[in-house]
Amino acid sequence: MNVSRLAAAGAVAASAVLLLSGPAFAHVSVQPGQAEKGGYATISFKVPNERDNASTNKLEVTFPTDHPLASVMPQPVPGWQVEVTKAKLTKPLKVHGKEIKEAVSKVTWTGGKIAPGQFQQFPLSVGRLPEDADQLVFKSLQTYDNKEVVRWIEEPKEGGEEPQNPAPVLKLTEPTGEGHHGGASGGKADDTSDDKATSHKDDDHQKAAASDSTDTTARVLAGVGIAVGAAGVAFGVLAGRRRSS
Repeated sequence: MNVSRLAAAGAVAASAVLLLSGPAFAHVSVQPGQAEKGGYATISFKVPNERDNASTNKLEVTFPTDHPLASVMPQPVPGWQVEVTKAKLTKPLKVHGKEIKEAVSKVTWTGGKIAPGQFQQFPLSVGRLPEDADQLVFKSLQTYDNKEVVRWIEEPKEGGEEPQNPAPVLKLTEPTGEGHHGGASGGKADDTSDDKATSHKDDDHQKAAASDSTDTTARVLAGVGIAVGAAGVAFGVLAGRRRSS
């Protein structure tokens, strides 16, 4: 009896822990959580449904104005319509030598449905990512079909506890390899890559030619060796016949 009571108490405690910890991880987030500075990236906003009696039918993602992104292209999501809103910039951006006077300020998805117990991802291609920032914060609004709106707008503080309704955050890391600006510059980096590719091809051709030459030489030597061996065998047979006669 005591064991049964302990087991029941443990189950209740476990359920309470799950219930209390649920909101801590079931929130709108950006995937993957990081990207390289100065480049382009494909990110997705992961939206789980946290309600048992309503479906999510709208997502609004606000883009940072202190570090605007000149290029934001959504990938179609079946069943959903997407609207990209732009705003004029107080300080124009320069991308590929052109002056950009407006940038995306908000992206909104509507018309679809995320049922209870399900989640949906909304992919975007974004860039050029800033080089003078360590993160981008995308404040988001999640709307349910019962008119409830959950505001994921609280910015997490470094070293502090996670807010109750944290905003999606994209961490920006230092570039790890050469040519990471290739997508942004479209010039020098691409030319360098082409030169390297051509050089590699030339090396491959030279290696292939050397290999062919080596194979040919080996085949000739092998043929000569076989011929010499055959001649030796024939000579030995003839010599044996002369001795016996």
